[in-house]
Amino acid sequence: MNRTGPVRRPLPGRVARGLTPAVLTALLVAGAAACGDSDTSSPGTARSTRTLSAEPEASPSASPGGRTQDEFAASVSADAERDRQKAAATLKGVKGKGDAIDDVSVSGIAVRSGEKFRSALVRVTNRGDDAAFFAVRVEFVGSSDKVLDSVVLGFSGVAPGETVSEHANSAKAAGVKSFPRVAQAERS
Repeated sequence: MNRTGPVRRPLPGRVARGLTPAVLTALLVAGAAACGDSDTSSPGTARSTRTLSAEPEASPSASPGGRTQDEFAASVSADAERDRQKAAATLKGVKGKGDAIDDVSVSGIAVRSGEKFRSALVRVTNRGDDAAFFAVRVEFVGSSDKVLDSVVLGFSGVAPGETVSEHANSAKAAGVKSFPRVAQAERS
């Protein structure tokens, strides 16, 4: 049985649904074009930010009292050398492995051809209740269990619960298959 009835006319909702993908596409294209605009002078960008403090009269320059990067690096090297010397002096009087051997871990860094030194990452965790200085001796050991080199590191002012790390580097163990191990560790 064929039904005959009035001609079906599209309802306003159907027309809107049919246009929706086209309208959305047009909006997306327009939005993407607006986002790609390189005008950075609109409000809300970094260029339009205002400061409440007075602007400096001249651009900052290196002051005679300021340190250069080379001076800073030399200062850091001097601090590291002071810590190393203190650690070496501390470890001279230590019998056996020391009282902080469980607070130190070491992991070797992969050997690469042509390397100028062998490196290991040494981590110290202060499990005590007070800030402490840690003296650590790392040995680089060859395949026949022969010690190729011994490196001393000092870690100063390690706060309770803090973990610090530093690289132990050996030129004597460079290019040789070796592994690092913690030989001594002392807290003071």
